[in-house]
Amino acid sequence: TQNMKIKILLLLCIATLGLASCKKETIVQETQNRTFNYTILPSDWTTSDNGLTYSTTLNVNEIDQITLDDEGVLVYLNHPSDIANPDAYIQLPYVYNVDAYSYKLSKGKIRIDIQSSDDQNNLAIKPTKNLKAKIVILPSKYVP
Repeated sequence: TQNMKIKILLLLCIATLGLASCKKETIVQETQNRTFNYTILPSDWTTSDNGLTYSTTLNVNEIDQITLDDEGVLVYLNHPSDIANPDAYIQLPYVYNVDAYSYKLSKGKIRIDIQSSDDQNNLAIKPTKNLKAKIVILPSKYVP
């Protein structure tokens, strides 16, 4: 009986060590950010108000209702003072050289607007060189 108690204790110790050495791994598959690059030509900018606003629209089919409702979208353009450097980006909205750069999201599209922020000269400055645009869609888990 004493021998039996030792054997049971030994079996319990071995079982405990065996269970303690089991490792539970949780694999979480997260949706990754999505990045899209575009080139905006000077001819892509149009105005419908005699130069007060210049606009261009980027077709981004990945912007769906889920993106509009739950996800985040970041928009970057080449920095206006360093257009020759393709790695120099600035995030919208911003103001540069009295022009305000902003954007509007809608399903499948991003419209970028340039408007003057100066009451003394209401005309916006239309870009004369190609601009690179970078769009980043950030997934987010909706919590009601």
